[in-house]
Amino acid sequence: MQEAGGSKHSIASAMLLMACASSMFPVSDVIAKYLVRDYHPLQVTWARYLFQFVILAIALGGPRIFQRFATRQLKLQLLRGILTVLATILFITALKTTPVVDGITLLFTSPLFVVALSVPFLGERVGFHRWAAVLVGFTGVVLVLRPGEGIIQWGAFLALGSAACVGVFHIVTRILSRTDHPITTLLYMALTGFLILSAAVPFFWTEPTLEAWVLFALAGLISGFAHYGVITAIRWAPLSAVAPFTYAQIMSATMMGYLVFGDIPGEWTIAGLAIIIGSGLYVLHRERRIASKAAAQ
Repeated sequence: MQEAGGSKHSIASAMLLMACASSMFPVSDVIAKYLVRDYHPLQVTWARYLFQFVILAIALGGPRIFQRFATRQLKLQLLRGILTVLATILFITALKTTPVVDGITLLFTSPLFVVALSVPFLGERVGFHRWAAVLVGFTGVVLVLRPGEGIIQWGAFLALGSAACVGVFHIVTRILSRTDHPITTLLYMALTGFLILSAAVPFFWTEPTLEAWVLFALAGLISGFAHYGVITAIRWAPLSAVAPFTYAQIMSATMMGYLVFGDIPGEWTIAGLAIIIGSGLYVLHRERRIASKAAAQ
């Protein structure tokens, strides 16, 4: 296993993987936004976890799935699962009234939680340049958000609550990555979410159509691959280094918003995207310089 803080190649690969994996989440979110028009957010969330678990079970080949449940940190695995459920429910509920791009933009406050918490909980050294890159990236998020245009509503506060859960969720993921395989962590997330929501979903059940079942499965598949990529990226590199690359979601969200809902990015959105991308590239540049100096010593 490649530990965090390893070679320059591993850190650069982790950043790229985080960007690619993060870009997949808006695709699943767009499907969820489409589904919550006819189905309760709890049912949509439940179905996502159900199909994540089913697809994992099939991929692992039946009996082998039980071997993957071996963990040294059961309590943390369960805590991570609960945090995922809370974050997902809050965000999908927010999407009922909040555009996908705006919801994901608010979700981007989570790197601020990550960088702050990675110091006391993970013992990672976060220098001025990483702090600056994250804060500059958040400035770009604010530009995309365009405060004052009427999107700050109750859905926005739900998205912010989801961001706080995501921040703690990433911290727990980083701790688990030191001992548990990404598949193990993904299995616990899917199973915990499915079991918790199975107790509540009968009270909000609407019989799905065939189209809805297909979309449920597709959302679970895409979300599962995205989570696996995020877990692996966090395993390869310091969390505070890869966290800014979750900003890649905004590009995917903007594209999906245009293709599915006809939302055309305005000037502020384009300016914000430029700042967000620039902050991520600056972090990559700094990591390469640090790795080069360490190798030369």
